[in-house]
Amino acid sequence: MSLGSIFYAVVDNHYVIKFVGEVRLTLCSSLDTHIERILSSDQCDQVLVDLTEATCLDSTTFGLIAKLAIRAKNKEFPTPVLVSTHDDVTKTLLSMGFDHIFVLLESLPKTQCELQHVPVVQESVEATQLRIISAHKILMSLNDSNYEAFNNLISVLEQK
Repeated sequence: MSLGSIFYAVVDNHYVIKFVGEVRLTLCSSLDTHIERILSSDQCDQVLVDLTEATCLDSTTFGLIAKLAIRAKNKEFPTPVLVSTHDDVTKTLLSMGFDHIFVLLESLPKTQCELQHVPVVQESVEATQLRIISAHKILMSLNDSNYEAFNNLISVLEQK
């Protein structure tokens, strides 16, 4: 398993976040902290998520991407844009209800900005587990299918 990367840029209040490779729960603390920092600032008012180079995303990552869309909506941003060029990733997005919280595109708009790495955050196992639970609860709230898929996992995690 190769470790994935997450990059971002903010240009003219447009926030772009790009996922590359296999992005899994090992990056959830970094991703969640970054999302909170960006959306708590006045740096952006539009969001674009680029999954064109993502080969694998786990459910925690999907949950945090959903959180990004929900937080953007709460800040009254335009509906965030998500770009996915891989059929398997797109099918997962559709099955999880991401088409209700994102504008889904099959190609990436041209951009002129340079991307930076999302800063790595090291947390305790307990703090990471809380982020995993939170991400999955967000997914569960998107549709009944997600609720059924992740309800048992959340019950187990909350008992630990």
